[in-house]
Formats: sequence, C-alpha cells, structure tokens
Amino acid sequence: MKLGLSIGYSKAHMDLPVKLVQRAEELGYDSVWSAEAYGSDAVTPLAFLAAVTKRIKLGTGIMQIGARTPANAAMCAGTVDALAGGGRFIAGLGVSGPQIIEGWYGTPWGRPYYRLKDYVQIMRKIFKREEGLTHEGREISLPYTGEGAAGVGKPLKSILHMNPDIPIYLATGNESTVKLTAEIADGWVPMGFVPGAMAEYRPWLEEGFKRAGNGKSMANFEIQASVHVEIDNDVKSALARLKPEVALYVGGMGHKDKNFHKDQMVRRGFGDAADRIQELYLAHRKEEAIAAVPDEWVDLKSLVGPAARIKERYRTWLDTGATGLTVRSRQPDAIEVMAEAARLN
Repeated sequence: MKLGLSIGYSKAHMDLPVKLVQRAEELGYDSVWSAEAYGSDAVTPLAFLAAVTKRIKLGTGIMQIGARTPANAAMCAGTVDALAGGGRFIAGLGVSGPQIIEGWYGTPWGRPYYRLKDYVQIMRKIFKREEGLTHEGREISLPYTGEGAAGVGKPLKSILHMNPDIPIYLATGNESTVKLTAEIADGWVPMGFVPGAMAEYRPWLEEGFKRAGNGKSMANFEIQASVHVEIDNDVKSALARLKPEVALYVGGMGHKDKNFHKDQMVRRGFGDAADRIQELYLAHRKEEAIAAVPDEWVDLKSLVGPAARIKERYRTWLDTGATGLTVRSRQPDAIEVMAEAARLN
C-alpha cells in the first residue's frame, strides 16, 4: 500500500511542516496532501513544497469546488504540476458543505452531484486543449450566458500547455456521488472509510465503473483512504487527543440537518453517540461533546498507541481495498513507524 502524508490546513498561524514532508519523501512516501476550510488554501502550500521536494506527489485533499471555478482549479493544478516538473500533481476535489459554500464563498449550494460532474468535465477539457472551451452542463455552462452576461463570452484554450493527464480524485461518501466518482474520476478520497467499509461501497463503485464503459475497474482506480496516527504508550491518552477533532466535525462542521461527518458516524453504527455529540456541541457544551466521543469510534478509524500496536493494527488496513493510506500526524516518530509498518525504508 502506498503511503501519503496529510499536512491539513493551517490553524491561526501558517505552519508548513517542510522537514516532515522531506523526511516522508526520503522514507518513500508516495504523496503529500493539503486541505482547505476557511483559512489557508489547499494549493499554495503545495507550490511551496514543489520547490523543496523532488518526487513526492502533491495532492489537494481537497480543493473545495465552491472556492474557485473549474477553469481556475485547472489553472492551479496545471501551474503547480508544471512547476513541480510534471506528473506530480493530483487534483483532489470535494463539495465541502452548504454552510461553507454559501456562508464563506457566497455561492449557491445548488445540485452538488451535477456541479461535480460539470466541474470534472470542464477541467479535463482544459487539460487536453483539444478545442476552445465550451460546456453545456446541468449546473455550469461555458461561455456564460446567464444573468448579467455581456453576451461576448469566447471559447478559449489554455495558454499554458498543461499536462493533459493530471489525475482528478473526488472526495465523496454517499451512494450517488460514489458512483459518480467511479464513473468520471481517476481516484477516490473516501469519507468515513474504515476497515470493513468496502462491503458498502463496492457495489456503488462497480456500478460507476459500468457506467464509464471503458474497461475501468478496481484494478485501474486509486482509493486514497486516511488514518490518524498517534504514538503513545498510553492508548487511552492517545485516543483522548483525537476526540476534539471528532467532536468538532461531527458536532459543528455542518448544519444540524446536513452534516456529512455525522452521517458517516451514524452509518458505522454509532448513531446514538453522534446525536449526543451534535446536541452537546451545538449547545456550546464542547467539553461534554468531546467526552461523549466513544473510544471505539476513534480507535476504529485511527492507529494509536505504542509502535508495536500501530504496526499490528496497520495490517487491517491492507485488506480494505484502499490503494493508498494518508497518514494524518505531525509526530515525526509516527511517520517513521508507518514507513516501517509499510516496509518503505
């Protein structure tokens, strides 16, 4: 299994772990993944890392599609890929949630399924430069002719001759969008993916491959799962350090009636706990929400404890169907231990 390293997005101050990324590259990690919410963006850190690394792939995990037009996303991907020497950029895309899309970016939530589909198709057209850019989609059409249009939009080609094969991955989790991912994307960044989850997802993926109709299958499709890694001789302490993020995402990262992170927890059999976490978090009782996160849920989707326990439990991820596993950790020792577990060094 190929290993990736997540650098996430910055907190209050920009903190790019350059030495950690360089060490991961030395150890044989395949990729490094950035993120964005409503602070630091996902692309700029990868441009910086392109200059201080040599071969590690640079993936956005994810670019929010409400943050930029598909043309701008293609420009960002093509530019960083060219700066990195070509063949290193992975354009990971996702819809985020309506609170961020409408509250931060000021764009309508619309119909995310069709927006994703239009977005990917437009990006591929830009990468390939086969003709002037036109698109008639359910959510996005180019040239734009809607309200406020001057009526002089022109089909254009990218001035930069981009790598025509920049891979596009989609971060999705429900039935319709997982099927769409298998149909139109090169890879998948699954939401809520844990050992045993493939039984639910495989039929959806197979249906998407069938729709693609081009010989696509699990054999030529990338699945980039992710896992928190926390080294500590005290397993309970390690689990406790990961609970605040669970409480934030399940309790507050989304509207009460539309929270994808909570939905994933419910689907994995932790519905009562998910309801309680959200109830407490939205009532501004954050410490109680954190305390309500079950150890079992954190342990299921993480690798925590002493190095020997992490290496042993890593084996369960080898049979998940994932082709890559992104390590979410800022601990230098964790990066080393995962490389040993995967026998990269």
